[in-house]
Amino acid sequence: MNIIITDYNENWTQLFKKEAKLISGILKDELVKIHHIGSTAVSDLKAKPIIDMMPIVKDISNVDHFNENMIEIGYEPLGEFGINGRRYFRKGGENRTHQIHMFQYDNHFEIERHLAVRDYLRSHKKDAIEYGKLKESLALEFSKDIEGYSNGKSDFVENLERKAIEWKRENER
Repeated sequence: MNIIITDYNENWTQLFKKEAKLISGILKDELVKIHHIGSTAVSDLKAKPIIDMMPIVKDISNVDHFNENMIEIGYEPLGEFGINGRRYFRKGGENRTHQIHMFQYDNHFEIERHLAVRDYLRSHKKDAIEYGKLKESLALEFSKDIEGYSNGKSDFVENLERKAIEWKRENER
C-alpha cells in the first residue's frame, strides 16, 4: 500500500454520507448511529484519503450476520482485527477508500476515544496542523511501509488521545 497524504478534501463529507446511507440500509434496526471519524472528518487536516467510519450497533455479535451484505457493497470483513469488541471492514483493497470500525453501543472506551480525538482536532487547529505535518513527513519517509508510518506517529497519537480525552471530560463538567 502506498502511503499518500493529501490536503483536506471537501468531498470527504459527502463520501461519508453516501457510504453511511448504504451501511444504514444493511444494518437497519441493529444500527444506533454512524460517525465520521479519523482525519478525513477534520476540516483542513492533511490525511490519507480513506474515509473512516464508526457505526455504533446494538449487539456486536449480530454484525457477523451482515458480512455477505457488506461484501456485496465492496467491503472485506476482517473480524476484530486486533481490537476486542470491534468489527473491522475495509473497502478498496490496495487502493483503500473506506474503513469501518464498528462497536457495540456500550463499548464506551473505544467510542469515546475515537470521538474525542476527532472533536479535539476540530477545536485545536494548532494540534491538527502539527499532526498533518507529521503525517506528511512520515509518508515521505515510509511511502511503502505502513508499519514504519504507524510506528512513527504512535507516540504523537497516544499523547493526542490522552489530551483529547482529558479535554472532552473537562468540557463535560
